[in-house]
Amino acid sequence: MKSAKLILGLAFMAIFILAKPIYAQAQQKTGLHMLKSFPIKSTGGWDYITVDGANKLIYTSHGNQVNILSTSGDSVSYIPNTPGVHGIALVHALNKGYISAGRVNKVIVFDLTTFKVLGEIAVGTNPDAIFYEPFAKKVYTFNGRSKDASVIDVATDKVIATIPLDAKPETGVSDGKGKVFVNAETTNEVVVINATTLKAEARYKIEGGDEPSGLDIDRATNRLFIGCGGNSTMVVMDAANGKNLAKFPIGGCDGLVFDPKLKLAYASNGEGTISVVKELSADKFEFVENIPTEPSARTIGIDLLTHKLYLPAAKTEPGVVTAENPKPRPKQVPGSFHIIEVGKN
Repeated sequence: MKSAKLILGLAFMAIFILAKPIYAQAQQKTGLHMLKSFPIKSTGGWDYITVDGANKLIYTSHGNQVNILSTSGDSVSYIPNTPGVHGIALVHALNKGYISAGRVNKVIVFDLTTFKVLGEIAVGTNPDAIFYEPFAKKVYTFNGRSKDASVIDVATDKVIATIPLDAKPETGVSDGKGKVFVNAETTNEVVVINATTLKAEARYKIEGGDEPSGLDIDRATNRLFIGCGGNSTMVVMDAANGKNLAKFPIGGCDGLVFDPKLKLAYASNGEGTISVVKELSADKFEFVENIPTEPSARTIGIDLLTHKLYLPAAKTEPGVVTAENPKPRPKQVPGSFHIIEVGKN
């Protein structure tokens, strides 16, 4: 996903706009607001966050490890030695989790009960987004530098295919019926992969969207919700044919999740907001509101059982000005990393 340095810069700028404490009144339209903050004292940047609502667990990438918390904020465990960790995929049927470790070009497999590492799998260069595709029962990693996808058979934990994407991939999702969709950040497209043949079969242009990162799908209506951080836009697309159906101004989005029961798409923005779009029908959508969060809260996870949202964030401070670097980027305040819980009272 987006670089931590870039997001920290956006976050520092946003402090001037969102300076006062934001644990405030509920919004009028969704009733969602920040409820709690779960501190995590380890150091380092972060990327994706995965919420396991059924088991009341949160998995967040942080530095070179994965921190595991309960959804009430208690520390449960952690998985160390995951260099350049980006994302976490869960395969409950086999009681296994998969971590993309971007700096070592590997996926790390772990046990969902003990959190012990079970093995490592070599994949493409700089694996970033990772997810489990339930139709063909495969794990996909989307590899930023090699511009391809590695497909892992979860029964054997072996790579069975490498799919060229001809662009830097970001988040991927599945329709659950044999199609995989992945954002192509450098070409402003959605690439469609056949989950059976393991080949890219179509490319959909994202009209009016730049640098797509966040992505989710409503499987009932076959609609893709695409968060474009390059021009702060959410695009809604028909997954069947790539038709662009709607476009909304949002913030500097990196992550996006969709709640299929509430029919709400949430884009997490590094400036410190969540932009909310409502799906009224398969072809009608409306912007609902921006929910205040905190600067730097650019990625997002959702508990589909409680409908709560979880966002990693950290405080920033000005960088040190030197003759060689007169305009330094803001830096993360040590010990300030935390998870924001967003929901209703």
